[in-house]
Amino acid sequence: MTWQRPHLLDIESLSAEEINLVLDTARAFKAVGERAIKKVPALRGKTVINLFVEPSTRTRTSFELAALRLSADVINFNTEASSLKKGETLKDTARNLEALNADIFIIRHSATGAPHFLARFLRGSVVNAGDGAHEHPTQALLDTFTVREKKGRIAGLKVTILGDILYSRVARSNIWALTKLGAEVTLCGPSTLVPRAFEQMGCRVTHNVDEAIRDADVINLLRIQHERQRKTMFPSIGEYAALFGLNKARFAQTKPDAMIMHPGPINRGVEIDSEVADCGRSVILEQVTNGLAVRMAVLYLVNGGKGPHEIAA
Repeated sequence: MTWQRPHLLDIESLSAEEINLVLDTARAFKAVGERAIKKVPALRGKTVINLFVEPSTRTRTSFELAALRLSADVINFNTEASSLKKGETLKDTARNLEALNADIFIIRHSATGAPHFLARFLRGSVVNAGDGAHEHPTQALLDTFTVREKKGRIAGLKVTILGDILYSRVARSNIWALTKLGAEVTLCGPSTLVPRAFEQMGCRVTHNVDEAIRDADVINLLRIQHERQRKTMFPSIGEYAALFGLNKARFAQTKPDAMIMHPGPINRGVEIDSEVADCGRSVILEQVTNGLAVRMAVLYLVNGGKGPHEIAA
């Protein structure tokens, strides 16, 4: 198949075939990144706007470097120094940027649905870099890419996502991607942060961390999203770490080939101990590396690229 979409707004609307197309294209771009000269001309003459209205380090830098590797011109939008601070609407800001002949808008926003809103009227392509507690499509794609690369498959794997599920856009996108590709997904964390309603997305919910990690092939840890919580959802950070943190003792109960993941930023000593985060089974830094290849693939595809067969070896 070939890519037909002008935007990447979520994982929920993608088919398994479309997800695999992104992953296959990312594999080709990862090979490009291992060359002495890492640039390709796929977006030469195009302008990419990093419209990050919410703070970010990894995702913004990864998208910027991905666009530069594709030979695009990149503008990093500074919210603090923008007219948004003067009361300008997001729509007017985006349309003014589009008037400068921008081609691709990468948006992160605290409001759920902001990328979908912009996609309704912008002529350029819109890529969702995280909207509220809704979705974070490229994080799920890079996570899925990493699992497939390390394990050789997705179908049939047991994946546990452990932590703050309720407020996590990473969790939602990962659930959609993994279940569409045939993984068995288990969610675990405090009952206040992992409601049974998530079972409607095709995954299993448990509040017993030892059970959740015992047979898992992949354990994806999420930090507590304090900035999105309106009230404290558990008594204390210390209690959360004691009851749900992946410490050395719990890590010893996992399968010998269980893979440890984390989208970052890590809160060491809370959701994961340093010894576990830095161990040989942790792929946290590999996720960062793979994120660059995945975002190159996404920018290439929404710009009209058809798939990995077009990328020079």
